Amino acid sequence: MTTPTSATFTDAVTLTVAEPEHFDLAFTARTQSCPWPKAYGGDLVAQAVAAAVRSVTDGKSLHSMHSYFMRPADIGAEIRYEVEILRDGRGYSTRQVRGYQNGKPVYVCMASFAAGEAGGAWHDTVPLTVPPPDEMPTSADYLAGRSGGTMTEESKDYWSTGRSFDMRHAPGPVYLEVEGEPVPHQAIWVRPFDALRPVDGLTDEQRNQAALAYVCDYTILEPVLRVLGKAWADDGLVTASLDHAMWFHRPAPVDEWLLYVQRAMAADSGRGAASGAFFTTDGTHVASVVQEGMIRDSGGR
Repeated sequence: MTTPTSATFTDAVTLTVAEPEHFDLAFTARTQSCPWPKAYGGDLVAQAVAAAVRSVTDGKSLHSMHSYFMRPADIGAEIRYEVEILRDGRGYSTRQVRGYQNGKPVYVCMASFAAGEAGGAWHDTVPLTVPPPDEMPTSADYLAGRSGGTMTEESKDYWSTGRSFDMRHAPGPVYLEVEGEPVPHQAIWVRPFDALRPVDGLTDEQRNQAALAYVCDYTILEPVLRVLGKAWADDGLVTASLDHAMWFHRPAPVDEWLLYVQRAMAADSGRGAASGAFFTTDGTHVASVVQEGMIRDSGGR
């Protein structure tokens, strides 16, 4: 089994400066290895965060981003990110980031940055009661000795140790089956396997925002799968991220446990939408996510 490490994430968001071809700034990055035919969508979101924040030099912080996934990206291949500086105001700045692979756009997002100002403060509370992470099994514990569906040893190893973050599900994970009632919600404790390394060109806060953008995509469609009674290893299941929105409400201590609470919003016509919220261990709401994805059942064909 692969030794668990958070370096998979930090390596993915380490960008190389390139000569721009279309817009104002350009960077390149590589997608990580994974046991399915296309690159992990969270790589693209996190790499776009890293590219966008490096274009803002006046102290503003990323507060939201809105993305579309246009084509599947190749695994272990270079993606070129071009950043367009759309606006720099006193309070807010706006960037567009486009990811290209093999000369075609694969990903595009808009990112907004805020200077911050005095005002009222409030946050939502955790909507579910979840056991503490130390009382819940790791993915590796859950998968030990289990088999079924399309799960291979490679995918089992990846789910257990290959995603940079320890993820502990309540109810249990939907890797092989949906256990219990097909409820439209779940919660996941997430924490890096080890302390996040520094990333060239990013402050710790910017790296932590990229980390949330990276890890959120792994499981955001799972409450939709759960309510439909589907598991990742089901023969013929095909999923893909279509669009993605994220809001960063306040700095998050990503090296500590965060509770990622998710809920299915809708499922129809081969698509599903879900929302998610990240909370600290003291219940502070730090970020929100909404995503729609393709959920296709090819019947094993």
